Amino acid sequence: MIRYEFPLNEKVRTLLRLEDLFARVEHFITAHTSSDHHVAITTLFEILEVISRADLKSELLQELERQRRTLAQLHNNPQISEHALNFILEELDVSLQNLQNMHGKTGQYLRENEWLMGIKQRACVPGGTCEFDLPSYHYWQQQNIEVRREFLTQWLNPIRPIHIAIKLLLKLLRESGKVMHYSAQQGLFQQMQGGRTAQLLRVNVAANLPCIPEVSANKYAINIRFINADYASKSSLFTADLNFDLTFCSLAL
Repeated sequence: MIRYEFPLNEKVRTLLRLEDLFARVEHFITAHTSSDHHVAITTLFEILEVISRADLKSELLQELERQRRTLAQLHNNPQISEHALNFILEELDVSLQNLQNMHGKTGQYLRENEWLMGIKQRACVPGGTCEFDLPSYHYWQQQNIEVRREFLTQWLNPIRPIHIAIKLLLKLLRESGKVMHYSAQQGLFQQMQGGRTAQLLRVNVAANLPCIPEVSANKYAINIRFINADYASKSSLFTADLNFDLTFCSLAL
């Protein structure tokens, strides 16, 4: 199965973007070549752009606290594992504390690094980080792998609490839904919301089906249109009937 995730509000959209960027930077930091570490630095710049929103940290704190209060009410519920509940509550407490320990404007230490900001400015230019443009960056790229990796880790570590909070919230969000099995007639599917609210839709399609889901949703209905996986021509509707899995995910209120 191939899984597609579709955020239904801006908050979840931002969380998913940051999840992808943090996963990418973590991957390329652990890689070995200077080209890998170049991708890690440019990805760090992308993360900086997203987390520069003044309200991101406060939104994460508010959401973590809201989830902690909601889940704490489930104590002594016979349908809930006390061990699992205590574990997730402890994770929420640790994440809240780590975020609260982040002082000042998020990512400001990166903006105050003139060397990094010089690279960031040149990285916006196609081919702008060549050795003749940034000889000091070329020198850094020739250093030992462990030296480069140590610098990258130092630059990333202060904002790791944001990554941890995002992973925790998305875990709760994804685990909130129940997988439902549906059929799309001639590549089209519609379902009325009926008062149900969702923050994230997860669509699973068999990997051997040459089609891709496109989702549009509002408070009244969800529409899924399956299009042909054709990379050479204009998109067209996949007109065969198909089965797929759909999960409505929403954080506890």
